[in-house]
Amino acid sequence: MTISNLVLDLFGIVGILATVIGGFVVVRASKETTTAEVWRSEAEAQKARADRLQKDLAEIKERLTRIEQENARLIALLTALDPTSLHRLDKGT
Repeated sequence: MTISNLVLDLFGIVGILATVIGGFVVVRASKETTTAEVWRSEAEAQKARADRLQKDLAEIKERLTRIEQENARLIALLTALDPTSLHRLDKGT
């Protein structure tokens, strides 16, 4: 075995190692990219859900305000018809 054969064998081994390491780097980068894409899509889904919940909450608040206004109007009507009726309602009779 000559030095030139030894050098060629060494370069061959180094080439194989470089290919294996390069493949590993590509696979790892691909996995990290996929993970980043998954997290990005999950974040977008959570934002969309938060936006829907915020819209629902605003609608609930609006409905509650209307109910409270209607309740106040009904109490005013009831009081106008019978001023003692609220007192009876509070006592549960």
